[in-house]
Amino acid sequence: MWTANVSSSWLAGFTVCLSLIVSIGAQNLYVLRQAVQGQHVRACVAWCVVSDVVLIGLGVAGMARLLGDNPDLARYLTLGGALFLLAYGLIALWRMAMAPDAQLAASGGQLAPRGLLGVVSTLAVITLFNPHVYLDTVLLMGSIGARQEGVLKWVYVVGAASASLSWFVALAFAGRRMKRLFEKPQAWRVLDGLTGVMMLALAWWVAGSALAPAVG
Repeated sequence: MWTANVSSSWLAGFTVCLSLIVSIGAQNLYVLRQAVQGQHVRACVAWCVVSDVVLIGLGVAGMARLLGDNPDLARYLTLGGALFLLAYGLIALWRMAMAPDAQLAASGGQLAPRGLLGVVSTLAVITLFNPHVYLDTVLLMGSIGARQEGVLKWVYVVGAASASLSWFVALAFAGRRMKRLFEKPQAWRVLDGLTGVMMLALAWWVAGSALAPAVG
């Protein structure tokens, strides 16, 4: 019976997490871009997995209830995140439209090489300033995990961590396999365009979610 309960809790964490993160979102596009460029890929994967585990664990431990009781808690942070995402999206669209083909091919779609701190800090903002993260990862996954009994809560978190690790490793591997495709500047323009539109849409949604309670 105990083994069955452990397996059930692990599988619940794995399937719920995988179903939520397997989508073309800003975080996934950013990791894919770094994988294609071959820059700080392991650090990006590590950040994504660790942040998922921490946020889900916080939700299981009670942050889901805290956020539910205090809907204005992250309003100003999300507004700052909206501004950042807006700027990032505009820069991506500028690269798509204005950067010379030779520069795109030589630099891997970006204007200058970036250090580890710059890459991870950008990924951190994309991750943490997205209300979708708190709605899905903390509130939804945390609430489901909190209903598990005793130590099974943390078995659920381990299952979610396994799903997160599997997905981001697969995404990094896919990026490496597509490196030949991205030797063409046109491929970078398409990816920049997709990234820019995604970031602007996310910025709009983030700003709207932060301002709506204040207006109402």
